[in-house]
Amino acid sequence: MKTTLSTIAENSGFSKSTVSRVLNGTADSSRISQDTINKIKKAAEECGYTPNLIAKNLRTNKTHTIGLLVPSISNPYFADITSVIISEARRLGYTTIVTDTMEDEKVQNTSISTLLSRRVDGVIIVPCGNDPTFLEQTNNRYIPIILVDRYYENSKLPYVVTNNYQGAYNATNLLIRNGHRDIVCIQGPPNTTPNKRRIDGYMHALRDSGIEDRAQIVGNDFSIQNGYLETKLLLNNHERPTAIFALSNTIGLGAIKAIREAQLTIPDDMSLISFDNNIYLDYFVPSITRIGQMVDEMGKMAVKLLHDSISNRRAVKSQIELSPEMVMRDSVRPLIQQ
Repeated sequence: MKTTLSTIAENSGFSKSTVSRVLNGTADSSRISQDTINKIKKAAEECGYTPNLIAKNLRTNKTHTIGLLVPSISNPYFADITSVIISEARRLGYTTIVTDTMEDEKVQNTSISTLLSRRVDGVIIVPCGNDPTFLEQTNNRYIPIILVDRYYENSKLPYVVTNNYQGAYNATNLLIRNGHRDIVCIQGPPNTTPNKRRIDGYMHALRDSGIEDRAQIVGNDFSIQNGYLETKLLLNNHERPTAIFALSNTIGLGAIKAIREAQLTIPDDMSLISFDNNIYLDYFVPSITRIGQMVDEMGKMAVKLLHDSISNRRAVKSQIELSPEMVMRDSVRPLIQQ
């Protein structure tokens, strides 16, 4: 037997119009009390009521669906931020469609067009490439877009990111304070803003200590393979460095594998600091010192900004930078007595 508004109204003791407003999600604007909302929802649940989402979407012009684009779902960091965003979006009543752009700007823009055809209410994206034009046009004309982890320079697109410069400066400075002068930085994609800011922090720390001429930057990808191959090459040099600063957790994993294959130990033969805070880094021997990003806060804040924009039908202009944290562990050895 089909459950109707009349049935729920009769069982709950409220009028059909009040029941309709609660079930259509317009109770707040109608100033219906939370106690009334709870009673009506309980009565609807007991009656086995199933909302007609298609009809509701046509009335409200909303699908309660958002898109999430990340450059590599296999990367533990992006997997973590994806999990946070999906969970927070679900809490607010959204279903999330996730797309892996594979660090390809053409795939990214095609994916945005596909999401538009599916009438998503908004998009959260870890962008790739250097041209924000397509995303800016989409944000201005069709649906709100929030950038997370990365942003475009000289663009007004809203974002939530880490202060990558400060994190890299702190990591490099820690190695310098421990007596290291030959510090190699293994970077990710050079054109991404997190990588650029981390390189800036690394170089500034060296410059402040008067050893800028010893800077060495290698690599081109946030991947295990990049960290592994670059470290293998470094260890084959006649004068190898005393410390490695890996600009991502995946790069750090590759570096650790190469160091072990060379029958060297961390930190006795090579000190290591990684960017990104993943709990598994505590299970290495030794545990890995790293720069932690506020992944939970970043993901939740991005969802909040998107939700506010969708709910209030207005553009969001927030550009937020969160402070990183230094996670001190056992992978850095002093070369001089402090």
